[in-house]
Amino acid sequence: MREKNIQLVSPGKNGQLIGEYGEPVSPPRGWIFLPAGDAGVTRKVTAQGKYWRVQYKKGRKTISKGIWAPAETILEAQQTVAAVRQTEGYQKKRIADLQRREKKQELYEGEFLEAVEKYLNFHDCYKLIARTMAKAITEHATPVGSGTVARTQLIPLEERASRAVIAWMRHKTTAYDKMQIARVKGERRAVRRELAQQSVQLLRQYRRGETIAADCPLRKAIQSQLKQFNHE
Repeated sequence: MREKNIQLVSPGKNGQLIGEYGEPVSPPRGWIFLPAGDAGVTRKVTAQGKYWRVQYKKGRKTISKGIWAPAETILEAQQTVAAVRQTEGYQKKRIADLQRREKKQELYEGEFLEAVEKYLNFHDCYKLIARTMAKAITEHATPVGSGTVARTQLIPLEERASRAVIAWMRHKTTAYDKMQIARVKGERRAVRRELAQQSVQLLRQYRRGETIAADCPLRKAIQSQLKQFNHE
C-alpha cells in the first residue's frame, strides 16, 4: 500500500497514532517526530510536502502536537533555520519585531483596561475598587497566548471586556472552582449562567453606590488583590 505524502493523524494510547478512519498507523521507516513549537522549522519541513501532522480536538480548538517527517528533511530544516538565525540581519529584524509586538501589546492593554473600567461603571465612591479590579482583570486576561476571551478578535472590545469581568468574578467571588459539577451536557454552562447573574447583581450595588457589607466577596477579592499589587 502506497503511503500518503501528507496525512492527518491523532495521538492514541501509549504513543500510538490513529489514522483518519480510526485505524492504528505507524510512520514510514526513517521518519522522526518534530514537536510543535518552532514555526520556522515546521514551515521548512512541511514545504517539502512529505509529512504527517499529529493533531487532536480540545473543545472547539484543533491543537497540533507536531509532525512526523523524514529524518533528513527535519535535520536539514533545523540546520538551515539555525544558520539564518545567526545572521546579523535576522537578529536586527528579530529585535525590531519584538519591539513592535511589545508596543502593540502595551497599547492593547491600555485599551482593554479602559474598556473594563467603562463596563464596570462604578459609582464615584468605588472608583478605586474599579481601577484595582480593572487592572487585575487586564493583567490576567491580556497576555499573549493566555487563551482568554480578551485575546479573541471575533467579538468587539466592549464584549471582550464584559466577558472577562464575569469570568474573573466567577473565579474570585464565587465557589465555582470548588464546585462538583455533574458531567451532564449543558450543566456547566447552566452553572456559569447562574453565577454570571449573581455577579451582575453584585456589580449593580457598586454602580449605584450602595453600602457594601464587610463580607462582600468582591470587596474581599479586591482587598486581596491590593495586597498582591503592594508586594509586587
